[in-house]
Amino acid sequence: MNSKYYYFTRTKGLFRICYPKERPPTVETYLSPVETHCHNIDYFIPDVDNQTKLLSEDAMTRLHMGRSMIALFIVAFLMVFVAFWTGVAGCWRRSPGNITSTAILILLACLLSAGAMGLWHGVEYYEKEKVVGEEFYQQWNNVLRSETHIWYDWSYILAWISVAFSLASSTLFFSAANCLRSEKDSEKANNVQYIMPAAICLRGEREKEEAMNMQYLMPVYPQKQQYAYPGYPAPPAAYPGPYYHGSQYGPYNY
Repeated sequence: MNSKYYYFTRTKGLFRICYPKERPPTVETYLSPVETHCHNIDYFIPDVDNQTKLLSEDAMTRLHMGRSMIALFIVAFLMVFVAFWTGVAGCWRRSPGNITSTAILILLACLLSAGAMGLWHGVEYYEKEKVVGEEFYQQWNNVLRSETHIWYDWSYILAWISVAFSLASSTLFFSAANCLRSEKDSEKANNVQYIMPAAICLRGEREKEEAMNMQYLMPVYPQKQQYAYPGYPAPPAAYPGPYYHGSQYGPYNY
């Protein structure tokens, strides 16, 4: 009975369980890159032999949370990868839009990572408080329970630190985008101060040119005059005099 793997000192991660000291004889292991013997955690993807059919409801809930945890971590890493390129483009072009996109992607990565860590704690809760299999706490004997000590290692602490740094990075990217946007607005305002006087001067010069062109384009007609030719009497004036100021009918005495 003591040959079961849960009677041995072990470290458990997302994908495998490793044995830094003795390894159980009943479990097939392989040598990891850090020279420890490990075996993979089975998430039943795919479930070829339909082994999950025999699991209880709590065991299936634990299994689904474990699968979802892995999926959320994968999507979070994908968001970070895309955010890297949008961030490089934003810094190169000094583009507020690209920097804002980077901030949103980093924030999504932060939320997805936090959700994955929450699911990890959910899996841990089910393994300790629910009956999900003989290899977990609720079905251990009293001796094994009393002699077992569980603690969180550096990878767990690093995971939560990464979530916090992702949130801080997203906040800084949002601040950088606002600074770039304010800088561009101030540059536009300064450029308008130089553009407006030039536009007014150009408009004044254009009006002067149009006025000068009108002088050449409008025909000048000579004033009509009456001429007398030799041998012919002069034509009568259109309005014979005398002329009186005030009325064309002459002065009136009342």
